[in-house]
Amino acid sequence: MTARYSWRAGVGFAVGAVLLFAVAPVALSDFRLSLLAKYLCLAMVAVGIGLAWGRGGLLTLGQGVFFGLGGYAMAMHMKLADAGPGEMPDFMQLYGQLDALPWWWRPFASPWFALPATVLLPMLVAFLLGSLVFRRRVRGAYFAILSQALAAAMVILLIGQQGTTGGTNGLTDFQGFFGYDLDDPVNQRMVYFIVAGVLLLLLAIARQLMLSRYGELLVAVRDSEERVRFLGYNPANVKLVAYVAAAGMAGLAGALFVPAVGIINPALIGIVPSIEFVIGVAVGGRATLLGPVLGAVAVAWAKTALSEEFPAAWTYLQGLLFVLVVAFLPGGLASLVRMVRRRRPPPDPAPVSPAPVVSPQEVRA
Repeated sequence: MTARYSWRAGVGFAVGAVLLFAVAPVALSDFRLSLLAKYLCLAMVAVGIGLAWGRGGLLTLGQGVFFGLGGYAMAMHMKLADAGPGEMPDFMQLYGQLDALPWWWRPFASPWFALPATVLLPMLVAFLLGSLVFRRRVRGAYFAILSQALAAAMVILLIGQQGTTGGTNGLTDFQGFFGYDLDDPVNQRMVYFIVAGVLLLLLAIARQLMLSRYGELLVAVRDSEERVRFLGYNPANVKLVAYVAAAGMAGLAGALFVPAVGIINPALIGIVPSIEFVIGVAVGGRATLLGPVLGAVAVAWAKTALSEEFPAAWTYLQGLLFVLVVAFLPGGLASLVRMVRRRRPPPDPAPVSPAPVVSPQEVRA
């Protein structure tokens, strides 16, 4: 059974690699390819939510916080690299509120600090928050509300610090990405390939976690937390690992979102974007590995398409899509495959040849 699933997974990853690295760059224009890179960054966040929510039952409505931490960490490094050694970023000079670079900006000038910070900083925040929340047995709607409150608090903090974070405008107008000119279409494609490769890597990591003994324990905590506690395990630690892993994936997604899209601001990390992350996972199917990715890409694409056609009503259409999926497909779009398999007629039984008739004379003989 394990060998069969491994074979299927290998084929699935191979097909995904062909679609992302061979088909998409040829079939899509540079503009559409950059949009796909944006969608894939959102899909990275969905992979973490699928692990924490689909497997662990943790309704994480504040993933925008970790997405923003990773995005701002990368953006700060890129702004400092554009400004040059010892110089202040352009927006700080424009606002004129500072005479020198803030002390907490300076470490981000080094790529050896900024790159790990895009992942480790969100994981650290998630570890501190999760340690306090899970050990006090906060769960369900209370955990969801708390995570939303954290996202709202972060947005307020970023908007209030205009001189150091760019305020509502955020950080934008990046010129280079580790020495590569982002205005060059070739380098933009390079960023897309990096995003696609990282997404496949995160899928492989999530699959390994789901199929491991830890993944089984995470499902057990979701289904019966008290029983797991009676068996000698600490459910708080089990949930904490999933929460921290999802935060790291969201931070990495935010870090790659910045060079792929060219901006990071509070509007991308608040309550509404955090809910949209969850909507994509629910639409795709939170209990599967690939469902959250497909759902996130589909919802992001629908958002772009609907906003182009119906700029005043696309949010209502997006909400309607979520309601329809929850009402008629609780398992998400991924459940359609299982429904089709169940409706297939069973194979005809193999014909059974009748037993040979034995006469009484043959029995006496």
